[in-house]
Amino acid sequence: MVQAELSTLKEPDIHKDEILVVQDKDFNLKNVAIVTGASSGVGRATAVALAANGLTILGADVDAKRGRETVKIGQSLGGKIVFLETDLTKDEDIVNCVGRAKKLGTVKFLANIAGIQHIDSIEDFPMERYDLMQRIMVRAPFYLSQLCLPLMKKSPDGTGVIGNMCSVHGHMVTKNKPVYNITKFALRGLTQSIAAEGEGKIRSFTVSTGFVSTPLALKQIPDQARQRGIAPEEVVKTVMMGRSQIKEMMTPIEVGNLFVIGFSKLGKYLIGGDLLFDGGMVKTY
Repeated sequence: MVQAELSTLKEPDIHKDEILVVQDKDFNLKNVAIVTGASSGVGRATAVALAANGLTILGADVDAKRGRETVKIGQSLGGKIVFLETDLTKDEDIVNCVGRAKKLGTVKFLANIAGIQHIDSIEDFPMERYDLMQRIMVRAPFYLSQLCLPLMKKSPDGTGVIGNMCSVHGHMVTKNKPVYNITKFALRGLTQSIAAEGEGKIRSFTVSTGFVSTPLALKQIPDQARQRGIAPEEVVKTVMMGRSQIKEMMTPIEVGNLFVIGFSKLGKYLIGGDLLFDGGMVKTY
């Protein structure tokens, strides 16, 4: 069953009635949110959710074809998404991304969501993959934050929010995911550092979930099965959902809604904190 799902995987459709809408004075077309990883999964859902809340979205990703699909989904729900093909391993692309966002309006929000995965033990982990993951999932969020902070401070009220996609793997680790674990712990450190320097005006937060029904998650199953010497079905049952008290993956839009909360007035006191929505994986095992 799992192997069949892998071969026919489609992301869940995003329906308007699933999107959390918050009435917030900062949620307007003059304000821009940069969302990385916007071509699929949580990045796409977050871009669409924020667009539905009235923001102008600059969606960044290397996958231009699927990025254009995200734009269409946002438009169908009445939102404004501008897509920019962006390689987060290239500094010039990161600078260009922020520059393009500036032309769209006032940069008030940044959602660092882009990520990749590689399953291997520390002993066997290829260092070129280590470097790639660090660049996409730690260095790029840091550099984007560095470039966006001055723009947020120059906004009319001097405020802004940076949200980083973390994981239960920023709280605990799974074997054979050493670099993913490292990057997620690093994002919590970055988040708290931004918040420490933000003086209550620039907020930062992380979102930590268990497994979400995205291609990134389901494509891990064969590697996990091979590394652990168990069947793919057993990976889902005992590795992915074994610690969770809710035996189903979150949908991308459920995660996107958490970014809506964090960016909105509902997140006023969310300064350096973490939204842990993990079905009890970390706290109740």
